[in-house]
Amino acid sequence: MAHRKSLLVGGFYFLIFSGLFFIFSYWLTLKDDSNGGWGSGNKIALIRVEGVILDSRKIVKTLRRYGKNPDIKGILIRIDSPGGGVAASQEIYDELIEIQQDGQKKVVSSMGTVAASGGYYIASATDLIVANPGTLTGSIGVIMELTNIEGLLDKIGVEGITIKSGKNKDVGSPFRKMKKEERALLQNVLDDVHSQFIEAVAEGRSLHIDEVRRLADGRIFTGRQAQEVGLVDELGSLQWAIERSAELAGIEGKPQIIEADEKTLLSELLENRFFGKLKNMQFPVSSVGLHYLFSM
Repeated sequence: MAHRKSLLVGGFYFLIFSGLFFIFSYWLTLKDDSNGGWGSGNKIALIRVEGVILDSRKIVKTLRRYGKNPDIKGILIRIDSPGGGVAASQEIYDELIEIQQDGQKKVVSSMGTVAASGGYYIASATDLIVANPGTLTGSIGVIMELTNIEGLLDKIGVEGITIKSGKNKDVGSPFRKMKKEERALLQNVLDDVHSQFIEAVAEGRSLHIDEVRRLADGRIFTGRQAQEVGLVDELGSLQWAIERSAELAGIEGKPQIIEADEKTLLSELLENRFFGKLKNMQFPVSSVGLHYLFSM
C-alpha cells in the first residue's frame, strides 16, 4: 500500500514538473518568435518563400510581425518559387511595400534556383534584389489553363449538363467548346491582370513602364541576364545577400539571423503543426483561375 502511494506521489510530481517544463519551453519559443531572440541591435529576419504560392496568410503575418519589431533591423526574403496565385503574390508584395514605406527597415530579396513570375513579382517590391547567376527568373506574365473534355465525354457516353443564370456564367466550362466572344472576355481579364504585374514591377524597380512591358512577354532570364536588363541588382549567394542586408541596415560586424520558421519539435507539437504538415503540403495548382506562374 505504501509502495503504491509513493508511486502515485512520484507520478503526480512528475506530471507537475513535465507540465512546467513544457510551459516554460513553449514560452521561450514564443519569446524567441515574437521578439527575434534575446537582446537587440544586430538582427536580420530571414523569411523563406518556397514552392508554389497558394496562400499568403502565413508569410504576410510573419512580415507584419517582424516589420513592427524594433529588434529586427532588416528583413531578407529568400525566394525559391515559380510563382502561383495572383492575389497571394499581390498581398505579399503589398506588405513588403508597406514595410518600406515606414522607412524603418530595408528589405532585401535573395533568389534561389527559381524566382519567376509571382516569385519575381514579390522580389520586385524589395530594396535590393540579389540573384545567383544561374537563377531562373523573370517570366513576367499571366497564365490561365482550361480543359475541354467534351470529346472524351462523348466517347464514354456521358453528357455534361449546366444550368446557369446568365450567358457568361459558365465561361470556361470543360463540357463544351469555348466561343469566340468568351475567349475575348477571358483574354480581357488576363490582359488587365498582366498590366497589374507590369505596373507593380515598374513601381517596385523604379523602371519606365514601357521598359518593363518590353520584357513582359513571359520569357525567363538567368540571374545574369536579368541583371543586364535591370530586373536584378546584384549577383551573389544567400550569404552575400545576408551581408548586403546587414550593410543596408547599418549593422556592424556579423548579423544575427533570425529564421522566421525555425521551430523546435516541441513548439511544432504544441502548436499542432507537426501533424498539420500534410494540410500545408504544396499540391499542383488548380487549373481554375489566373496565376503568375512559371512552369516547364
